[in-house]
Amino acid sequence: MPEVIFTGPAGRLEGRYHAARQKNPPIAIVLHPHPQFGGTMNNNIVYQTYYAFVHRNFSVLRFNFRGVGRSQGAFDHGTGELSDAAAALDWAQSINPEARGCWIAGTAFGAWIGMQLLMRRPEIEGFISVTPPANLYDFSFLAPCPSSGLIVHGDKDAVVPAKDVTGLVDKLKTQKGIIIEQKMIPGANHFFDGKVEPLMTSIGTYLDKRLGTTVTIGAPGATPPAPAGGKKTTAA
Repeated sequence: MPEVIFTGPAGRLEGRYHAARQKNPPIAIVLHPHPQFGGTMNNNIVYQTYYAFVHRNFSVLRFNFRGVGRSQGAFDHGTGELSDAAAALDWAQSINPEARGCWIAGTAFGAWIGMQLLMRRPEIEGFISVTPPANLYDFSFLAPCPSSGLIVHGDKDAVVPAKDVTGLVDKLKTQKGIIIEQKMIPGANHFFDGKVEPLMTSIGTYLDKRLGTTVTIGAPGATPPAPAGGKKTTAA
């Protein structure tokens, strides 16, 4: 899992990149929660999602938005962070020019940024959106949502109430040509305290269904150790 530095719109961006072993692998970009509330690329859910793609033979990049860790720049209320995500995808595509597909995944604030990137990059064919903050940000730009994907959240989330996420899902489900799957994790709060395993099971099951893959739960390396310096965010 080599460290990488690539050029973003506000300067250098710090990331971790896994290169798949086979030729022309699909690409996945994983985005972290809110930079001003402790969100980093070492967030446990981000880290686990990263490995969910690794074990399904993706080339995967997770990175710190501007102003986080060693990434240059300052928080830009979503506008700059969307540009950072686009730069991350550009970088991943530059070293995987024959990639067979592309996915985007994000948690909380990162889910909001990821869904915006989805609208701007037609090559993105699937998404994973963990606790998208539908009560805090405007998601009306998803008109229409161009790709099928999974939206997963907890039924005990006090930061992003389940009813708001369900309202977003219901709007998206009225659109033709895509399939939006919703998974609500019983007993899970905004941070999935004690519920990361069922969260990751839901994500893995969805990916396997979409990709036609099988990853054995509990197999060596299937569940990576917690990242060094990983933080729990305090809000979306």
